[in-house]
Amino acid sequence: MEIYKAKKIHFSTALTAINKKYNSISILRLFTIVLFLVSIYYYIKNSEVILIATAIFLFGLFVVLMRIHSKLVFEKQVNQALFDINENEISYLERNKIPFENGQEFNDFHHPYAYDLDIFGEHSLFQNLNRTATFIGKKIFANQLLTLLPNDEITRNHQAVKELSEKLDWRQEFLAFAKVSNDNQSNYETLLKWSTFNSTPLSKISIFISYFSPLLFLGVLIVYLVTSNTFFASVLSYLFVINLMILGRFMKRIQAEVANSTNIDKTIHQYSLLLQKIENESFQSQKLIDLQQKLMFKKENASVHLKQLAGLFSNMDSISNFVTAIVFNGTFLFNLHVLKSLIQWKEDHTEALENWLEVIGEFEMLNSLANFSYNNPEFVYPTLNTNFEIDFTDLSHPLLNEKTRIGNNVRFHPESFMILTGSNMSGKSTFLRSLGINMVLSGMGSPVCASQANVHPLTVLVSMRLSDSLSDSESYFFAEIKRLKQIMDELENRPAFVLLDEILRGTNSDDKRNGTIEVVKKVIGKKAVGAIATHDIEVCLTTNDYPNVLTNKCFEVEIISNELHFDYKLHDGICKNRSATFLMKKMGVI
Repeated sequence: MEIYKAKKIHFSTALTAINKKYNSISILRLFTIVLFLVSIYYYIKNSEVILIATAIFLFGLFVVLMRIHSKLVFEKQVNQALFDINENEISYLERNKIPFENGQEFNDFHHPYAYDLDIFGEHSLFQNLNRTATFIGKKIFANQLLTLLPNDEITRNHQAVKELSEKLDWRQEFLAFAKVSNDNQSNYETLLKWSTFNSTPLSKISIFISYFSPLLFLGVLIVYLVTSNTFFASVLSYLFVINLMILGRFMKRIQAEVANSTNIDKTIHQYSLLLQKIENESFQSQKLIDLQQKLMFKKENASVHLKQLAGLFSNMDSISNFVTAIVFNGTFLFNLHVLKSLIQWKEDHTEALENWLEVIGEFEMLNSLANFSYNNPEFVYPTLNTNFEIDFTDLSHPLLNEKTRIGNNVRFHPESFMILTGSNMSGKSTFLRSLGINMVLSGMGSPVCASQANVHPLTVLVSMRLSDSLSDSESYFFAEIKRLKQIMDELENRPAFVLLDEILRGTNSDDKRNGTIEVVKKVIGKKAVGAIATHDIEVCLTTNDYPNVLTNKCFEVEIISNELHFDYKLHDGICKNRSATFLMKKMGVI
């Protein structure tokens, strides 16, 4: 946390200095334009050459100051973003708040574990890990949390995340550039929609006219300036109107090409800066090198191509300014040339555009995991295997307070399934979620909350916390049956890591007990690894029939000094102590 505090102070100081420069340039710019107007006024009165020369100099100085002003605006935005990034990390690590987007829009109640394991939403895994600022970054990160990668890709992610975790300055600058872009789903989808919009190239006659008419106008203008013949001035006026009429025939095409693209040039420009950050960095891990190489297109970096596109959209914006549009198009058919260039850019680059944006998203996803690793140096990258071996030492939930969380050792090999008992509040559900979350993290190439881990990454299937689907007129009980059916169907295709918490709560005790036992038998019959939590002791007796596969584990509770004491440690065997009767007596219920 100290590094974040130091950086916060650094960027606060930098912002103060930038603001001073910004204010000075603003005053100087105002002073310059006032002097410019004064020079013009006295030149009109006195016609002295020195005054017009002064006016020209002042105008040039004003343009230079405008450029400096724009540069300072961008520096101010980036430094403000860097200040906010470090302030957010401090606030997060001090557990004051979670100042990151929660990804609620990605929640899928039909996914095998998204809702049950709190992958999205307030205080979710996504919100705690998320360090993305573009829509594509958020989308790729969300998808990765729901997807199991092959072992070789997990290993590649390990190497990439380890490397990025050490590049704190680079990661923060990348995130700052992404924040400045103010990207959103609308901007992203507008750009992709434009790139796939079928644009027929201009006809040869249209291209000929686009060059011939401006050249004719320029030629007549030169003749007029040389001869001062009013006839040529008249011709110029006709040519000006003709050029506007020519442009009028293409107005619908121009408007269709740039529909809903207001300010998209700024977003594209920021995309180009993000790509440039990637292109200019030196990487060692193969995953990052491969992503970087995707940005070379037609012997030129992707950032250069995107800057060109941003410039074209920026030029096209002149059509929205009536006076500018009249002057530039009446003389040079400016927007027609921009249209031609946009269509050509699309034809040359559409195949690569989406891939470039996905590279940005991949880096944001990896940066999020790298930040997670950097903030939790005690977490480990699991050793991978393909033998259905799953071992964790000091396993805990990564979102719990590191000062108070209690780790447990757990072993699932040879292939085994755990029947877990314990009273309410003893830690059963938290333990199951710890298993599930760490298996999810293992399957995406992230470090896990353990001191040691040897994992065969498996598909995670969970039935822990379902919700009534009122829109489908569906009860909790029926939703749970459907989830169990989904789990069984998945197990038909491949073994998986299964977590079940007090299933069949919507039926009577005998039905629930018998149903739970049959579910356990079917799950282990399909070679599943995992755990089921239950309060029913008779379910635990099933281990007698399957001693080589089923194991009994429990969380115990002790009564010390007339108070319940939970140690949250995993023990062998079946839970013996009962807390419900004690609590009800203590509180006067019975």
